[in-house]
Parts: sequence; C-alpha cells; structure tokens
Amino acid sequence: QVQLVESGGGMVQAGGSLRLSCAASGRTFSSYAMGWFRQAPGKERKIVAAINWSGGSTSYVDSVKGRFTISRDNAKNTVSLQMNSLKPEDTAVYYCAAAEGSHVIAVLTPNYWGQGTQVTVSS
Repeated sequence: QVQLVESGGGMVQAGGSLRLSCAASGRTFSSYAMGWFRQAPGKERKIVAAINWSGGSTSYVDSVKGRFTISRDNAKNTVSLQMNSLKPEDTAVYYCAAAEGSHVIAVLTPNYWGQGTQVTVSS
C-alpha cells in the first residue's frame, strides 16, 4: 500500500514557474514507477510525465516537453514536477501516481493516486 500526498500547487501568471512535490509513504518507494497526471475541468485525466524506479528514464507528453521536469529522490520518498514557462492551458488539477513496475510505461496504469493539487495559470 502506498499513500501519496501532493503539495506545491497554486496560482501563477503565464510564463511563471511552480514546483509540485509528492511525498510517498511505504518502504518500497523505489520499486514503483511514478508519474504526474492532470485533469482540466470537463476533460479526462491525462498523463503529463513519468519516471522509472531509478530516475534514469523519463517521459513527457509533447505539450510539456522542454518546460516540465520530473525527478525523484528515493532516499526521501519524493517525486517532483518542476514546471516552467507555464501557460493558461496548463491549468488543471495535478495528480501524483504510483505504478507497480519499474519502467516508465507502467505509469500508464497507476495503482495509487494522490488527492490532487490545483494549478491555475492566468493570462
């Protein structure tokens, strides 16, 4: 069982930056691939970024490539999403997710979700 708690959301102007963090409980954090998803009002939840168990492999949706960076610290049981050059279309609730599996692709079918944190980007 893994419990995930996100923090770091908020409101920012277009072009600004935010850093989301996700703290995970449990002793086996390093055995999970991790990811960030987002859900805008009236839309489906979609993956944004994923990272493998070691942090050595990452993947991003095209719309955030070059602007967002996912990272993890297995010693601290945390995964982060650094978001730069934010755009109004990045506005959404962002969810941290954990997947049983070592590889990035495992994040497509997460086993655990955080409660979400709101990110609002104004124009």
